[in-house]
Amino acid sequence: MSIPPPPGPHRPQDPYQPPQPQSPYPQDPFAPPPQDPYAQGPYGPQGPMGAGPAGPGPAGPHSQAPYPQAPYPQAPYGAVPYPVWGQGYSPYGRPSPVNGVAIAALVLGLLCFLPGVGLLLGIIALVQIRKRGERGKAMAVVGTVLSSIGLAVWVLALSTGGASDVWDGFKEGASGNSSFALAKGDCFDVPGETFDEDVYDVDEVACSGEHDAEVFASVPLSGDSYPGDDHVTQVADDKCYTLQDAYAMDPWALTDEVDIYYLTPTADSWSWGDREITCVFANVDEKGTLTGSLRADETTLDAHQFAFLKAMAAVDEVLYEEPEEYAEEDLESNLTWAGDTGDVTGDQAASLDTHIWLPEDEQPVAALVKDMQDAAKEWAAAAKATDADGFYAHYDKAYAYVDGATTVTARKALGLATTPPTYDEDSDSGSGGTGGGDSDSGLDV
Repeated sequence: MSIPPPPGPHRPQDPYQPPQPQSPYPQDPFAPPPQDPYAQGPYGPQGPMGAGPAGPGPAGPHSQAPYPQAPYPQAPYGAVPYPVWGQGYSPYGRPSPVNGVAIAALVLGLLCFLPGVGLLLGIIALVQIRKRGERGKAMAVVGTVLSSIGLAVWVLALSTGGASDVWDGFKEGASGNSSFALAKGDCFDVPGETFDEDVYDVDEVACSGEHDAEVFASVPLSGDSYPGDDHVTQVADDKCYTLQDAYAMDPWALTDEVDIYYLTPTADSWSWGDREITCVFANVDEKGTLTGSLRADETTLDAHQFAFLKAMAAVDEVLYEEPEEYAEEDLESNLTWAGDTGDVTGDQAASLDTHIWLPEDEQPVAALVKDMQDAAKEWAAAAKATDADGFYAHYDKAYAYVDGATTVTARKALGLATTPPTYDEDSDSGSGGTGGGDSDSGLDV
């Protein structure tokens, strides 16, 4: 019988044999490892003198590498003999993440907000999805298409001026009123039954029919911050009553039913760009209306009507400058004013006399010119008075020619209003005294 060789460092221990006892004596670390006499090469056993790594001789051309230097590890019973997947992945694949840029592109495309940015994000998302293998290609494509359409619409709006209209509409809606759209010569209605102090919205209508008010001037305001209600009201009082003469040159056409109102900015509308006071004509009765336009300027008058009203306006302007103190209280101021009134009246009489009138207008205007020349003489005499009684003697004669019979005849020939206006002696509004309303005419918008 043969005895199997003891297990060495170059051969694994037979799993069917019990382990061999180890020597109690330590091994010499410098001793050569024991040779396996049963190791087989390609040509038989390799002994101490055989070729190959087992013997001391040189390796032959057909030498084989020895067995592994350590025993093979044996897995315990029941252990899985397969290695786990590398890189920490589980045996089942996880879904790829959704690209965040694609989501942003889709949101901007749906909202039509910043279409240029949405288009750019959509293109970036498609590139990233292709490189990273992420999901979201459909969202990127939809966002790109919607942003492209939105960008085309914006370009079209800018080229046709539509964007400006959209912005105007936005401002009007945000401020709660449409006074931004009102311009000189516009007529409009206000919601409700009365034209009261709070106007939040207006509807523009034709001036030929009935309407609540007519715009005759706009007064711009400056400054970055709202100047306050009192300041705005003071500016409106000072400017609107003066500007009415340039729009309605014929004060006789403004009846007692017409008064001046104004639409003023508020602190809220100021923040949206409302920087104008809108001066309007309206009925003194809150429930009343106006019919037809009150505009009488170069755009609506013929050359003869314009020349006549221009001369009359110059005379009216100096008449409205009459001192508030009576001649008994301040004679000197009244004498100076009478002299100025005489000079202006004479100058305007000469202007009307030199104008070339139509044949049917010559005689009525000539009669008026003669009365104006006589009035100028009376004003000059009043200016030379030495006391109040002498002043008023010529004052009354001069005033008798103002808005007299010859003025009515000349107006009738020229096709102008023929009913003299009534003046409120307590009003300090100058030529705007045709209005009869005593209520506060400031309207907030």
